[in-house]
Amino acid sequence: MTNLIEMSHISKAFGGSKALHSVSLDLKAGSVHALMGENGAGKSTLMKILAGVHQPDSGEIFMNGEKLDLKSPRDALNAGISTVFQEHSLLPNLSIAENMFLGREPTTRFGSIDYSAMSSQTARALGELGLTLDPSQLVSNLTIAERQFVEIAHCIQADASVLILDEPTAALNAADVDVLNRNIRRLRDKGKAVVYISHRMEEIFELCDTVTVLKDGALVGTRMVSEITTDELIAMMVGRELQDLFPDRTDDKGDEILRVENLRITETAQPLSLTLHKGEIVALAGLEGQGQQRFLRSLIGRYHPFAGTISINGKALKMPLSTSAGVRHLQQLKVGFVPEDRKEEGLFLALPIAHNIAIGLHSRRPELAPARPYRSVIAHMMEVMNIKAAGPSAPVGSLSGGNQQKVLLGRYLAADLDLLLVEEPTRGVDIGAKSEIYHLLRDFTRKGGAVLVLSRETIELIGLCDRIYVVHHDTIVAEMPAAQATEHKILDAALMGGSTRQH
Repeated sequence: MTNLIEMSHISKAFGGSKALHSVSLDLKAGSVHALMGENGAGKSTLMKILAGVHQPDSGEIFMNGEKLDLKSPRDALNAGISTVFQEHSLLPNLSIAENMFLGREPTTRFGSIDYSAMSSQTARALGELGLTLDPSQLVSNLTIAERQFVEIAHCIQADASVLILDEPTAALNAADVDVLNRNIRRLRDKGKAVVYISHRMEEIFELCDTVTVLKDGALVGTRMVSEITTDELIAMMVGRELQDLFPDRTDDKGDEILRVENLRITETAQPLSLTLHKGEIVALAGLEGQGQQRFLRSLIGRYHPFAGTISINGKALKMPLSTSAGVRHLQQLKVGFVPEDRKEEGLFLALPIAHNIAIGLHSRRPELAPARPYRSVIAHMMEVMNIKAAGPSAPVGSLSGGNQQKVLLGRYLAADLDLLLVEEPTRGVDIGAKSEIYHLLRDFTRKGGAVLVLSRETIELIGLCDRIYVVHHDTIVAEMPAAQATEHKILDAALMGGSTRQH
């Protein structure tokens, strides 16, 4: 295979921080090339240079032997380089079709926008990914997973020679990942060069031909995937072999902290009940869109269930909780909610790390109480969570995705809570940071806390949790100890559809 793209000795600095140190990368036509490294290793910066978002301080880029001068994303797209960034770039107030053709809308012979052509071409691009979404639907009404697929369909629809996929499966469940992988192989077989950035090891070994590892902005090495083991790849990324990805479980189950009885998420849904004790990490598993998130958000007032009772530490909550004040009410009961979309719902990107962590501490104080700096608490959380940043005054928006996730989780771990409700605890987080987050959550429960978590990564739920509830059609269809669970058992229960509840 010939080199389609050659990135030669690329360097880039932001202020006094060196993001890339003379990194070289070759991409071959008809191949899937994995780009790996811990959060902050420089992967996204390197790809943003190839996508025309950033310009290198030094180094050169060649395509088919000819030098490229990429001064904007438009230059990259015109050269045949299309990107799906980890941070979604869709405009929520526009329709799917309008987003797909933004800036290059087809016109009729009278010069007006050809909405019919936009709609039909969008439907065709979505159909290739197995989606039946209405092209006229507003992006703001889509789930995180649906938005990700629209981004990928946009990338495919551009018919580029080079496709950059930055964490494309972070918001997808196993079935969606299979659909995506089939399309990536189809593009590879058509001679495209695909750059695949992911922290999911199983995807790298299943899908990719070559892997390049970056660490601290420098090139560690490039290897054929067929010639490397998982342990060797992890060692390249973190500088050591990673032992004990998941912490040991404990049998020290304490008092009941959460009880849900006969909750009906919708009028037609079957009632569900569950309990959670201090010292436990309990999972909500299942296929995408089966009600896990609706149930979790019923507990904070962001979704109004049809019926049911919920009590925390024996205190019954009046249902439904207020949409505007539900989260604040639960904070008073020492319950924290960690949302899936850290950028839109969790973090204040323009504010410093210190402010983002301290918000969780301030929110539990009386409204008229004088503010406190919490400097020692913030410094301790940054050290414990190994947040890589210039200091507590660094804006959260300047951090890598994994470090942003640590800041969000650190807000609630610092707030002395009893119960954490967590959506996707390690979305877009590297393997080393995943292990750190798993151990932090387990330490939280060892100190008497409890965690209710949902995740699309089944292996994560099996390794991290004590018990697993499987959700299908807005109700619980199975409950199993995580130590006895397998991916097959969970998928079987998720597909079974609740004809009989399993234990």
